Amino acid sequence: MICEKVIVGENGEYPLNGILSLPDDLSDKVPAVVMVHGSGSSNMDEKVMKLTPFKDLAEGLCRYGIASLRYDKRTFVHGRKMLKKTITVKEETIDDALMAIEILKNDQRIDKDRIYILGHSMGAMLSPRIDAEGGDAKGLIMMAGTPYRLEDIVIRQLKQASQSSSLMKLIGKLELRIFGKKFDNLYQLSEEEAMKKKFAGSTTLYYFQEMGRKTAADYLLESDKPVLIMQGGKDFQVLADDDFAKFKTILAGRPNTVFRLYPELNHCFVQAMYSDILKASKEYSTERHISDEVIKDIADFIQ
Repeated sequence: MICEKVIVGENGEYPLNGILSLPDDLSDKVPAVVMVHGSGSSNMDEKVMKLTPFKDLAEGLCRYGIASLRYDKRTFVHGRKMLKKTITVKEETIDDALMAIEILKNDQRIDKDRIYILGHSMGAMLSPRIDAEGGDAKGLIMMAGTPYRLEDIVIRQLKQASQSSSLMKLIGKLELRIFGKKFDNLYQLSEEEAMKKKFAGSTTLYYFQEMGRKTAADYLLESDKPVLIMQGGKDFQVLADDDFAKFKTILAGRPNTVFRLYPELNHCFVQAMYSDILKASKEYSTERHISDEVIKDIADFIQ
């Protein structure tokens, strides 16, 4: 494997360090993926405590002759600077993904007609939009995505917490009551009103409103691009019997759509240990790596 340092947005306001991973055999142009992070601020490996999903994927895909580009998320590097602005997923994620795709398209070693967008979690939710807004990829790989709006997932996770035992149950119920009300009439608010209303920290309701106008499923139904939808059966953040099942219903009969369920894997596509969202810190604090089964399924889809 060949690893080269790159800078996404090198001449812009928010430069980001990245790594272009290339297979050893470059006798022919190779296919490639751009990796798009989930929610929150994370580095180029998408490190979650002891787990490094994007690093695992990059190393694994190289074994199958597939290049990849991963990079630090904008909020990870420039979070403090971004607090001063009202941002949406466009500034947080989409713009950088589009610049990363351009880097691959301009690399002579990459087959520009076989560039894929690989999104994880919220990155999966956004990957069809990234494609529609200029990514123009060959296809999409959506890992632990959802067809629902982001605020629906927030409310569901708060409900999960409120159904637990002890102190966390009380905290979960309180947060559900507080945050749940904030989404009332979200889409009846004007943009200016939504920008003025805070959800939590510096995040405004406009962040949810702007993103929620069109879901991942809406974008997919307007496209005929090949899509691989992947889901861990023991994921407690995105649910196999709800989100994944809903995708299968909405996209039933859609050509070029492949579904893969991994019964024993979690949100990061490693072997699951717990099934409780309140044990997330324990779930992600033990080092494990993405299995070759997952990586091979991605490689087969691309090749």
